[in-house]
Amino acid sequence: MRIAYTLPKGKLVLTELSEMLREEGIRTCGIVQADSVNEDRHRCDMEVRVLPDGPEISITQSLGKEALGCRLDTSALAQAAAEVTQRINDPFDLFILNKFGEQEASGSGFRDLIAKALENGASVLVGTNDINIEAFKEFSGGMAEFVEPNVTDLKAWLDNG
Repeated sequence: MRIAYTLPKGKLVLTELSEMLREEGIRTCGIVQADSVNEDRHRCDMEVRVLPDGPEISITQSLGKEALGCRLDTSALAQAAAEVTQRINDPFDLFILNKFGEQEASGSGFRDLIAKALENGASVLVGTNDINIEAFKEFSGGMAEFVEPNVTDLKAWLDNG
């Protein structure tokens, strides 16, 4: 049972890692940011891909390029969590969560799925940000290791487990 976190700061490093792991036959569960580009969307709009094989789900409300404020669509996030819940008891080696965000920091979102993955004996890798890092550290009970946000270091962490 190992848990680590990284601070990707907008980079799709967890997505890139998940694709590399799939090619190597390493089984994953969780969600990563989908690598979709739409110039009509705001930079904070996000789609996630449920691992290992989809679907892709937009987890933000489309408020337009100039809109301010929270864009998270909590019902879409719940849909993504439900998709992962359907896969959580299938065999996998690594659970990836693209972002331990406000929902997880407040006690909901993917928290129970992270715990279930650890209970199942899988390694867990979580992206977070400066805003939620302390909540994540508290949630992990100080057990989580920090890994630099690049595929080489993330893969090395997984390989050394």
